Amino acid sequence: MNSTPTSEAVRLNHGCACITLDREALGRALDAEAEESGFSQRLMTAQPHAFSDVPVFLSGDEFAKMEQVVEAIEQVSGLERYRQAVLAWAPDIARRDFGPAGALMGYDFHLGEDGPSLIEINTNAGGAFLNAALGRAQMACCGNAIEYSGEHYSFEDLAFNMFLAEWGRQGRTGKPRTIAIVDDVPEQQFLFPEFTLAREALKQRGIPSVIADARRLHYGGKRLTFEGEEIDLVYNRLTDFALEWPEHQALRQAYEDGAVTLTPNPHNHALLADKRNMSVLSDSDRLESWGGAGERLARLQAVPPTVLVTSENASDLWERRKTLFFKPSSGHGSKAVYRGDKLTKRVWSEILKDQYVAQHLVRPSERLVMVDRAPEVRKIDVRLYTYQSRTLIGAARVYQGQTTNLSTPGGGFAPLFIV
Repeated sequence: MNSTPTSEAVRLNHGCACITLDREALGRALDAEAEESGFSQRLMTAQPHAFSDVPVFLSGDEFAKMEQVVEAIEQVSGLERYRQAVLAWAPDIARRDFGPAGALMGYDFHLGEDGPSLIEINTNAGGAFLNAALGRAQMACCGNAIEYSGEHYSFEDLAFNMFLAEWGRQGRTGKPRTIAIVDDVPEQQFLFPEFTLAREALKQRGIPSVIADARRLHYGGKRLTFEGEEIDLVYNRLTDFALEWPEHQALRQAYEDGAVTLTPNPHNHALLADKRNMSVLSDSDRLESWGGAGERLARLQAVPPTVLVTSENASDLWERRKTLFFKPSSGHGSKAVYRGDKLTKRVWSEILKDQYVAQHLVRPSERLVMVDRAPEVRKIDVRLYTYQSRTLIGAARVYQGQTTNLSTPGGGFAPLFIV
């Protein structure tokens, strides 16, 4: 192990390889929630490492600190000077605020000896519906840990109320008649099974919902439609955050005309999830000059120092690269990200041609797992899925390699057990 266990949660993560996942129970739950026999078997066959057999242990103090970081960031995002700064580098479409706060924000943390460090903010964070099913298929472990289950409500109820709130935040009354879960060629997306769970959860709570290919949406100037059906609200899973691609023009026009409620939308991404924003959130002096309060700024110490990569600081960053992590400003899914100690001159030259940030490297903590009955060590990160600063569900990802993935033996999504 890289570090000596210093807390009960760390000790359990390093030493407890108890299998808590009841895969038969998970399979039954997934089939029932998808209302589709064989759904779980197809998922497990296509993605055998989507779910880890073990939980990730977390102290109540760590969990509370992560929630405080989320709250502080969203409070700061309301400062006028902050909004001016981050929207200055955003595309024009992102500068107008239609009201929605952004469904299912994702705040990703690494756990260290000094507490949680926020490494990334995402608008189209995937996995929440899958993690809800995973959390309900757990067996007890080690007696002194409990699973965080999202207060006294089911995640699906919280998610349903979230979409109703987004509808109302755009000045709508009643509830949307039809919700579309939208992505490009959704049936080919890695997390397509989650779209099915989301669709059925919304249907069961009284709102007809469809999974729609963004390329097949149509907008005639009044209503957005999919296969002839009018769409009132779009749960947006696209990674074209500014709706710039030609195949997304129908959705873009409907959004700009206010003809559809889109969540998350370009404004949400620009305000919170553009990687360049981390350079602002980690600059306490600048935030203080803009009116950031002391306690709020103290919580933002959890944001690692981050700077924009420019021609002026390129030489210094190259010299310090082994302590840095490089990310594209509008990246997603760990694509085109590089640990500095792995950088080659060729890749560095490509980074300098694009828009990147350099973030102080925060190494992930570790989790013991069993693979083919042999103990192995994996990395972990923790994600809070939130709405308006409130945690809807928390989960971890267990992985091996430079960045998170769902393809590691012994890895995958894992529930949080609060010590």
